[in-house]
Amino acid sequence: MAHDKDDTITGRITRALAERIIAGEFAPGSKLRQDHFAEEFGASHVPVREAFRRLEAQGLVVSEPRRGVRVASFDIAEVREVAEMRAALEVLALRHAAPHLTGAILNEAEAINRAGENAPDVRAWEEANRAFHRLILAPCGMPRLMTAIDDLHAASARFLFSGFRMEWEAPTDQDHRAILKALRERQFDVAAATLARHVKWIGTPPGTKTRSRTAS
Repeated sequence: MAHDKDDTITGRITRALAERIIAGEFAPGSKLRQDHFAEEFGASHVPVREAFRRLEAQGLVVSEPRRGVRVASFDIAEVREVAEMRAALEVLALRHAAPHLTGAILNEAEAINRAGENAPDVRAWEEANRAFHRLILAPCGMPRLMTAIDDLHAASARFLFSGFRMEWEAPTDQDHRAILKALRERQFDVAAATLARHVKWIGTPPGTKTRSRTAS
């Protein structure tokens, strides 16, 4: 999730609400009340209001005049837009990160991918999947870029959760394996192309996806 290192009250509220929205605890269109969350978190309205702004930047809520803040809905066009943006930004990050990826980092990424392939539920898989992507991209040394990618990942995770929550089986991620193989062989163009295709998969219409490839 974005802003993972932010331990302010605003950061904690943002993370808590984002996790609940992504997991489907709040249905699309549900109204989020400042006073309710201020009381729940023992905070004033100021950090709750700032948390709402951060959630809106992540695409998880929308602010509507005279209607307040509501959980965002999504349609396939929005999902595809997020996928295209993620593909472009993650490829940019990978191209800058690739020369700095050590064997130790790639070994850790491989272990994380195995954990995802053995995940007992979609939440555990999504955490492993997010960790995999962040690990191989973070050495790009571009914090603003990573923040933008984190926000897009939060938005796309909601779609993935809604699609997998009802029938879950741990997937085998051939794309992650192919990306790691290309990085180990220093074939950075191949790794970037595979990553782009992998992330864009999230925008594939329902019914055309294969279970052996997971979207980012």
